[in-house]
Amino acid sequence: MYICDMLKTQLKGLSLPELEAFVTELGEKRFRANQLYLWMYNRLATTFDEMTDLSAKFRQQLQQQADLSAVTLETVQKSGSDDTQKFLFKLHDDARIESVLMAEGDRRTLCISTQVGCPIDCKFCATGAMGLKRNLTSGEIVDQILHAARASDKPLSNIVVMGMGEPMLNYDNLMQALAIVTDEDTLNLSRRHIVVSTSGLIPAIQRFQEDGHKYRLAISLNATTDEVRTQLMPLNKKWPIRMLMQAARDYANASREIVTFEYVLLAGINDSVEDARRLRQLVNGIRCKVNLIPYNATLRHFRRPEQAAIDAFYSEMRSLPWPVTVRWSKGVDIDAACGQLVTKAEGAI
Repeated sequence: MYICDMLKTQLKGLSLPELEAFVTELGEKRFRANQLYLWMYNRLATTFDEMTDLSAKFRQQLQQQADLSAVTLETVQKSGSDDTQKFLFKLHDDARIESVLMAEGDRRTLCISTQVGCPIDCKFCATGAMGLKRNLTSGEIVDQILHAARASDKPLSNIVVMGMGEPMLNYDNLMQALAIVTDEDTLNLSRRHIVVSTSGLIPAIQRFQEDGHKYRLAISLNATTDEVRTQLMPLNKKWPIRMLMQAARDYANASREIVTFEYVLLAGINDSVEDARRLRQLVNGIRCKVNLIPYNATLRHFRRPEQAAIDAFYSEMRSLPWPVTVRWSKGVDIDAACGQLVTKAEGAI
C-alpha cells in the first residue's frame, strides 16, 4: 500500500482485498470496498464527490485519509498526422513519466511506463540516458491506463508495456496493475491484447513462463551478433544472444504462445542483408512474430536506415513462416519516442 505525503493512503493500484482491509480499518462495511473498486476502475471517477452511492460522511472521511490520484496529467501532445496522443504525467515526488495512446481504425493501443528512467542503458534510447530513479507503484501504472481510458474516443483495446523502464524489473507492481485492469468488473481488457516487453532478462522470462500469465511476451533483440548487441545493450554481456534465444524457445514451447521479437533498425549498425539472414536463422524454429522498427531518431549518433535498406532487410525476412512486419513509429511530430518528452521537459536533450 503506497502512502502518499505520509498522511494519505493512495487507493489507486489497490486490489479488492486490499480495499476491503482499508475500509474495515475505517470502520466501514466490506461492501464499501466493492463500491470504491467500481468507481475507480470501471466508472473512472476522479473525485470522491462523484461516488454518489457513498454516504457524505464516508466521502468526507475519504477526502481526509485517502488520495485518489496517483499521477497528475501535466501535458498532452496531439499529433497532427496520425491521431497519436502523448501524455506527460507528474508524480507525487515531482518525477515525470510518459504514456502514448495510438489510434488505428477501431483499435486504441496504449503504451505505458513502469519505471522512472531505466537502468538497462540501451544506447539508442532516450530513457536509458536518464538512468533509473525508481520503480512505479502499481497505482502509478494503473492510473496511466485510467487517464488514457478517459481521454480516448473509443475503449482501450490493447496495452503495450514498452514505455519508460524495464517492465520485468518492476514485475510485482506491473502484474498487480494488469490484474486490476483485466478484471471483468473494471476495464475488462483482454490478457491476450496486452504485451509485456523485456530487454532480455532471462530469469524474469523464466518467471513469467512459470507464472503462466496469458499476457504476450515481447523481446527487444536489436542485433544478430553479440559484439553489436553488447554495444547497443550492455546487458548482453550477462545474457548473450544464444542464451536469450534458448529462453525464448523454452517459453514458446512451454506456454504455446507466440513470442514477439522487436528489432530496431539502425543505419549502418544492424540493417544489412547479412544481419537479416542471421536474424532469420536466430528465430527459425521459434513460434514468433518479428517487428522491424525503423529508428525514430532521438539521439544524434543514430540514424534511421534509408528506405532501400529497410526494404532489402524486409525482403530477406519474408521467407519466414511467421509474421514479419515493418512497424513505423507514430507521433514523430510530438516527441513520441520513449523518454523523449520527459528528457525534453527536464532539459536533458
